[in-house]
Amino acid sequence: MKVNFAPVNVPMRRRLETAAVLQWVFSFLALAPCCILLFCYLLFTRFWLVSVLYAIWWFVDWDTPSQGGRRVPFMCRLSVWSYLRDYFPIQLVKTADLDPRQNYVLGFHPHGVLVTGAFTNFCTQVTGFEQLFPGLRSYLLMLPLWFRAPFFRDYIMFAGLVPSDKESASYLLRKKGGGNAVVIAVGGALEALDAHPGTHIVLLANKKGFIKLAMEHGASLVPVYSFGENEVFDQVANPPGTWLRWIQDHLQSIMGVSLPLFHARGIFQYSFGLMPYRKPITTVVGKPIKVQKKEKPSVEDLDALHELYMEELTQLFEEHKGKYGVPEDTHLVFV
Repeated sequence: MKVNFAPVNVPMRRRLETAAVLQWVFSFLALAPCCILLFCYLLFTRFWLVSVLYAIWWFVDWDTPSQGGRRVPFMCRLSVWSYLRDYFPIQLVKTADLDPRQNYVLGFHPHGVLVTGAFTNFCTQVTGFEQLFPGLRSYLLMLPLWFRAPFFRDYIMFAGLVPSDKESASYLLRKKGGGNAVVIAVGGALEALDAHPGTHIVLLANKKGFIKLAMEHGASLVPVYSFGENEVFDQVANPPGTWLRWIQDHLQSIMGVSLPLFHARGIFQYSFGLMPYRKPITTVVGKPIKVQKKEKPSVEDLDALHELYMEELTQLFEEHKGKYGVPEDTHLVFV
């Protein structure tokens, strides 16, 4: 295979963008295991007290992730995230006002391989969420597994990440006075297995947990579609029914995380590697769907609201797809 190397005279700005994305990919894929290994390693060195003291802190701080986390605004505004944004680039688009006196459940679609748009738009402040939706605080839900990794749990909480369980989301949505926007990648890790360029497959047909959550708390539902999310990585073909997909599905059911075999470009060459392609991502936030509070919604209530949500998401996609390079004859596929 011929390797297409990057030119030597790449501008410094682009080098910094690449470096920012490199640290982000490393953080997403390898930082948690590294933190676990560091914690264990220190126990057998003269710095063992660091791990012991952290273990005590960890025990005391155990419930913090499920109680709103510990966002640090300074961390969300670091210049490294501006370079991450500009690498693709990533843009956040508003289509309607969101009343800061209300709480919201934002359904993010599609998951993509590394939920790039969700992290950049809702965990950092470099795409203007605070300016577009003044008075709102966004919280992105992440697999609870990652909050069991020492050191790493604190790092992800700094950005406003909270566990993707009902307890964590309910804590935010039951707060009086509003102002909280809980962002859920509805398709979850399983949807990442369908994140192929040119596809718009949304794992939603039987996903009603977030619908029930919104109804129990009377939080408005907001569909969000991230155009370009599936374009930044290639993935080994894995259609349903193949041996590879069978293995991936079973591993996901056991571990809770999916293992898409993705690839794109490298750091110094454009032919292979785990760095994403420089392709634009535009995350469009739709209009809110008013939800009547029902602590014990019936099956019929859930089905009706779920159907309405799917219709609003479809309309959002159809209205904006032409602006962001999606062919006119392409439509959302619900599975």
